[in-house]
Amino acid sequence: MTLVPKGYRFAVAAAGFKKADRNDLGLILSVGPAVAAGVFTTNRFQAAPVLVCKEILADSPVARAIVVNSGQANACTGEEGLANCRATLDIVAKAARVEPAEILPTSTGVIGAQLKMDLWAEAGLKLAGSLGRATPMDVAKAMMTTDSFPKLVGRSVQLSGGEVRVLGMCKGAGMICPQMATMLGFVLCDADVDPRPWREMLSAVADKSFNALTVDGDTSTNDTVLALSNGASRVRAESKADLELLRQCLLSVCQELSYRIVQDAEGGTKVAHITVCGAKSHPQAEMAARAIGNSPLVKTALFGCDPNWGRIIAALGRSGADFDPREVVLKIGGILVFENGQPSPEDLDALLAPCMRHQDVQIELVLGQGRGTFTLLASDLTKRYVEINADYRT
Repeated sequence: MTLVPKGYRFAVAAAGFKKADRNDLGLILSVGPAVAAGVFTTNRFQAAPVLVCKEILADSPVARAIVVNSGQANACTGEEGLANCRATLDIVAKAARVEPAEILPTSTGVIGAQLKMDLWAEAGLKLAGSLGRATPMDVAKAMMTTDSFPKLVGRSVQLSGGEVRVLGMCKGAGMICPQMATMLGFVLCDADVDPRPWREMLSAVADKSFNALTVDGDTSTNDTVLALSNGASRVRAESKADLELLRQCLLSVCQELSYRIVQDAEGGTKVAHITVCGAKSHPQAEMAARAIGNSPLVKTALFGCDPNWGRIIAALGRSGADFDPREVVLKIGGILVFENGQPSPEDLDALLAPCMRHQDVQIELVLGQGRGTFTLLASDLTKRYVEINADYRT
């Protein structure tokens, strides 16, 4: 059973935003004020809920609720979209009996369409009736779009004053290439923690989890990760040791959610763990890893279980990272493939065939230039991915 932090209630509703008789609206409510943090898409076209959410977080260090809808992105909808987003907060506020400014809005769906406001009033009544009866899994399912399974991870950690719990949920399977991705992620915690370290913690953790994966190289307009911590456990996280333990727990939850996103890549069959080390700097290592993880040729080779290591080397060569080709060492599944500017003399096709058939494929590159490192999770590129996205609106 998934561990649920103390002091949270959940609600869902079938509003009919895209399909009838399917929960597509979810609410997470804290019993009291919770310190709130958020990280958002860097796409210049930011959806209305992203803009409103950022305003709310800028005005207050605390929030009471998160509302999420699927089927309507409310992105590229102008002033009308912003007004509609704020109107939905008024509706949800009545259902949750909180103030609109205490609710953080999130949306996912097709870009460009205005919210179906005629459906929101009735949906608000349904949320009110569901509050306290729904589960975190219900909310995780309600925000799914092309996901094939809900993503929910719970952990607990023992601090000096007692146990605190961290629960994370997210959606995302395609249009994934953070900073950030077409993903929504929510993290709930019951620790008593100050706003500043909580916000710093989420930002740092996101860089090592949600900002370290790719499915298709596309960054969405709605990407949002929100974190609430309401202190309901009455366990204070204040000392350096306790804050570090809490950070590690938060990181564990977010990295597991990130893995599940890549695992659930639209039509995906592989998770490539691409580690670049020995770069001149961490950004140089990231540059190299992203060039490999976003390469259609590398991704299709993964799908075909083809140990075509030349595609990896070629992607590295055009990445923009600074290195000496003669210093590069490549290993796949722990097997030495390339060094000293040339391939290993072994029968690489035969040696690599077993590891290429695994769901998880380890790709390690050593550049021999410094101490920069970065690990990226990347999916393969499949026929099913093309089918899903070719038919997304039809």
